[in-house]
Amino acid sequence: MVFCSNILIAVGWPYWVFFLLSLTTICCVFYIREKHIRQASTKEISRLQQLVHLEMHAFQAQMDPHFIFNSLNAIHHYILTTSTDLASLYLTRFARLMRLIIRNCNKEWINLEEDIEALELYLQLEQLRFGPQFEYELEIAPDVFQQVTFIPPLIVQPYIQEAIWRRILLRPAKTGGCLRIRISRENEMVSVRIEDNGIRQILSAEDSLLSQGITIAAARLQAINERYNMRAGISEQELYNEMQQPRGHLVIINMQQIATRDVVM
Repeated sequence: MVFCSNILIAVGWPYWVFFLLSLTTICCVFYIREKHIRQASTKEISRLQQLVHLEMHAFQAQMDPHFIFNSLNAIHHYILTTSTDLASLYLTRFARLMRLIIRNCNKEWINLEEDIEALELYLQLEQLRFGPQFEYELEIAPDVFQQVTFIPPLIVQPYIQEAIWRRILLRPAKTGGCLRIRISRENEMVSVRIEDNGIRQILSAEDSLLSQGITIAAARLQAINERYNMRAGISEQELYNEMQQPRGHLVIINMQQIATRDVVM
């Protein structure tokens, strides 16, 4: 019996060592996996919080109190000068733009058709205010299908606003300003080109809201890049004529097109 017990102990000892090592390994694997899951979850929550924070600030930047005040002041002016038709047109477009901004401010994606509608309303309102100081062209390539092309809202408008206020309206001649916007598709990328013939000027402290809107737009695009692993970028360059004299500014916003099934509305 003693001999048999010694044999069982001799045989059982490696088994228990193997069992304990296996159990320890399994526990370590589960611990590491759980730790990675918690870290990934924490990182995703942090990204979402950052995105919500940026969306809130983007909304605040879009609801520019100067733009709202000036728009209401223009409507008031049209009413006082008996231009009731213009006042009605201005008020209708202003109300529609405010409704679009409020409706889209908490969305990560909207279709291109909605974004273009908001851009055109904004451009029309500014053109009504400034009259002959500038004209704009908005061209959309035929291969861009607006209803099934999704982009983040509140990205393009800050750059258009800057082009008008910080360059075109600063032209010495208060006429002849031109803003060209072209939206095209290159493979899987949606490209937005914003070109103006204004004068470049460094932003002052009074223009911090315009600068903030652009900073927020770039940060939101970067956050969406990281969340969806998409390719997007913003580039800017000065334009020169044949005599190497400044003739304007160009902003190009490239965004990878996202399939409808991947969009979180």
